[in-house]
Amino acid sequence: MNPLSWRKRISLAPPQWRTLINNGTIVVGMACAATASLAALNRAGLLQDLELRTYDWMYRQVPDLGVDPRIVTINLTEEDIRTQQRATPSDQVLTDLLNAIAPYEPRVIGLDLYRDLPQEPGTADFLDTLQTTSTVVITKLGNSEEDTIPPPPVSADNIGFNDLPIDPDGVVRRALLFASTDGETFYGFSLRLALRYLEDEGILPKPSVINPDYLALGETTLTPLTSDYGAYHHMDSAGYQVLLNYRSRTISHRLTFTQVLDGDFDPAWVRDKIVLIGNAAPSGKDLFHTPYSAGEAADYLMTGVDVHAQIASQLISAALAERSLIWVAPGWIEILWMFAWAVSGGAIAWAMRHPLTLGVVSLGLMVLPIGAGLVLFLGHSWLPVVAPTLALLLTASGVVVYRSYTAHQQHQMVMTLLGQSTSPEVAQALWQNRDRLIRAGKLPGQRLTASILFIDIAGFSNIAELMAPEDLMQWLNEFLEAMTDAVQEHGGIVNKFTGDGLMAAFGVPIEAESPEHIARNARHAVDCALDMGDRLQALHQSWQDRQLPTPPMRVGIFTGDVVVGSVGSRDRLEYGIIGDSVNVASRLESCHKELQVSLCRILISDETLDYVADYVVVEPWGALTLKGKQMALNVYQVLGYASAIAPDPNPEIAPSPQTDISKPVQKL
Repeated sequence: MNPLSWRKRISLAPPQWRTLINNGTIVVGMACAATASLAALNRAGLLQDLELRTYDWMYRQVPDLGVDPRIVTINLTEEDIRTQQRATPSDQVLTDLLNAIAPYEPRVIGLDLYRDLPQEPGTADFLDTLQTTSTVVITKLGNSEEDTIPPPPVSADNIGFNDLPIDPDGVVRRALLFASTDGETFYGFSLRLALRYLEDEGILPKPSVINPDYLALGETTLTPLTSDYGAYHHMDSAGYQVLLNYRSRTISHRLTFTQVLDGDFDPAWVRDKIVLIGNAAPSGKDLFHTPYSAGEAADYLMTGVDVHAQIASQLISAALAERSLIWVAPGWIEILWMFAWAVSGGAIAWAMRHPLTLGVVSLGLMVLPIGAGLVLFLGHSWLPVVAPTLALLLTASGVVVYRSYTAHQQHQMVMTLLGQSTSPEVAQALWQNRDRLIRAGKLPGQRLTASILFIDIAGFSNIAELMAPEDLMQWLNEFLEAMTDAVQEHGGIVNKFTGDGLMAAFGVPIEAESPEHIARNARHAVDCALDMGDRLQALHQSWQDRQLPTPPMRVGIFTGDVVVGSVGSRDRLEYGIIGDSVNVASRLESCHKELQVSLCRILISDETLDYVADYVVVEPWGALTLKGKQMALNVYQVLGYASAIAPDPNPEIAPSPQTDISKPVQKL
């Protein structure tokens, strides 16, 4: 379907659907712009810090699962250091420690202490004990040769590096499982421990069915991070990294060197478990910031041995299908996620009219993407929340600015078209329905039933010959001002001034949808004409005192179909009311000018009388053929109100709240 046919289909849709489509197009367009802008900022990494901080906050809301019963840590504490009177435990102390736990048959032991240099006494016994207990030891790969710390001389299968990838803000959120140096692949310390434990469970590492280059443990694929992964952008993704899914703030049962050497521990904590030995003393400086850090008043750093325990626990739980890894959506899903929130913000902002309501709702809206992101994170899915929140607010702000601009433009247009000749009630009704009535900077043609009123001063040409132009203008404006006030007070609009008269309409621009509304508009027109007669009489008294002319006037009223809307060019528009009903009302006003026996002569036809027959007293003039008309009309002169009937003091010009004002209208 070509664009022209699509636009044509839209133009043929009911007004409420056209309004919905047009408004929706604007909201979607702004949402696209906001999404594209924020996606670019996100890609540039400008939102990474905020997203990661929010990620940490969500971590702190996840229920704490407590210690992993499969792991126990033996920590070197400051008290242990004072007891041993040395900052680094000797090889003999480590030998005694390993021999103390070996009888209880731990499944695997991990020594998170550097042993590149001998720490006498007991180095020879220590190296022998490492071999007999199959203890996994550490090495440090570092960023350069100077940073490298070699392991003690043991089998390569018992070596794992303990390097941890640290984010720019100093927080450990990732785990490095494999790394390559000079073509050689190294295993991470935590991965070695997890694989040893899982081996007894019958789970061995294998290529993933998703991608043979990915590692799978059991049915779980460990998808490696890329440089642009989740909220990360331009991240150093060297090696094989995964997101670190922390289990709890306290990952394991904890023992000290002194407790183990004294035999003061429960053997069940060690039997068939992963035993990790490391330095937990603050002086050892093996401490790291984690997502939990910002929420802790004290002990906000986690020891390196605990971080490795977290990684091992995560790998084992994933392999045994106990806890899922953190799932991160592909980039295109993140874009759709951001776009959906942007559209939501724009749609809600469009629906909110009152500034205060919009402000309160906007604050509430900020909670929605964050809350949704938290719910997903509780299910181990990580979608960004900062960018969607900003997209929501940016689109909502754009809609508010756009609506303010268009409202200003529409207000100017309404004032240009209707000026000050509209009653406040009509102006308010028009303004409330501007989205439906005003399209493309114009009031589109609309067919409706209205009562048209024309007035004219009898003998104005003779008066104009006798008065000075300045006096004539002042006198005429005094007359027109009084008549205009009458129109406005009775719920009509003054459409145009005709020199010494005016044309007014009752029932526009808001369509009257029932016979009751049409009848009300007709009564308002007749009320206005009778009121004009009273005002003219008051003017005559003033004019007589000032020796000014006191002519009578003629009024013609006709009720029928008209078409209303903008008439003219884009640079010069007028509010036009056209149709045969306008011509008939004008002809009624000028009909038989010589038959002027009252101060204010009001002529109507059957089309108006049908609605006001019980409301006013009329004098039939019979069937008359008006100028330019072929068919004769029954003409009546309105003499006044019927007995015991008073005019409506509060004319209702708009449909009642129960009336659906979105009824489709017929176009020009």
